Amino acid sequence: MSDVLAVGSDGVADRILAGLSRIAVVLRHRGWVDATELGITPTQGQILALLASRPQEPLGVSRIAVELALTKPTVSDSISTLVRKGLVEKVRSVSDGRAVELRLTLRGGQLAEGTSAWPGFLRSATLALNEEERAVFLRALVKMLRTLQEQGQIPVTRMCVNCRFFNPFVYTDSEQPHHCGFLNAPIGDRMLQVDCGDFDPSAEERREEVWISFARKE
Repeated sequence: MSDVLAVGSDGVADRILAGLSRIAVVLRHRGWVDATELGITPTQGQILALLASRPQEPLGVSRIAVELALTKPTVSDSISTLVRKGLVEKVRSVSDGRAVELRLTLRGGQLAEGTSAWPGFLRSATLALNEEERAVFLRALVKMLRTLQEQGQIPVTRMCVNCRFFNPFVYTDSEQPHHCGFLNAPIGDRMLQVDCGDFDPSAEERREEVWISFARKE
């Protein structure tokens, strides 16, 4: 049975997909509205937000295209426009003089604040869930992101289960069973990160071992 048929046979899965599609419509609409108000396109806004979230990471056209699941020509055109607007600048890589990295200008950084903040309406909708529901939803979201990652739909995401610092179910405490080596402290599902600034990717083999351990405890 194909994946499509398998999903189609599950009414709950269908209803989840329908709900996610409605959220996607809202986000797409707000993306256009907010970007238009800032005088940029949604794609340009995504690039600014990405550069703002990775200030210490060398990002070029190819890497941005991978992170945003866009084509290189699309990213290149958007970056050219952002450079002309004085929002992004190109600098030579310190480690490789032949490579070009992209940095936000002061004005670009100020504008990025408006593109990277989650809309208030979406935050309030998330806060409508109680603490337990948010923890369950976050864990489910991690599983969905990992599936998309394994399908090649998104790059390896900067989340706990992909990080060398993460060790699942080290402790018997049901509230905080995992260990974060970076923090050197126990953490629970409600503390799981999906885009951590301290992320350090683990080797593929270990990543698979960690995931099996994490997913087994349901």
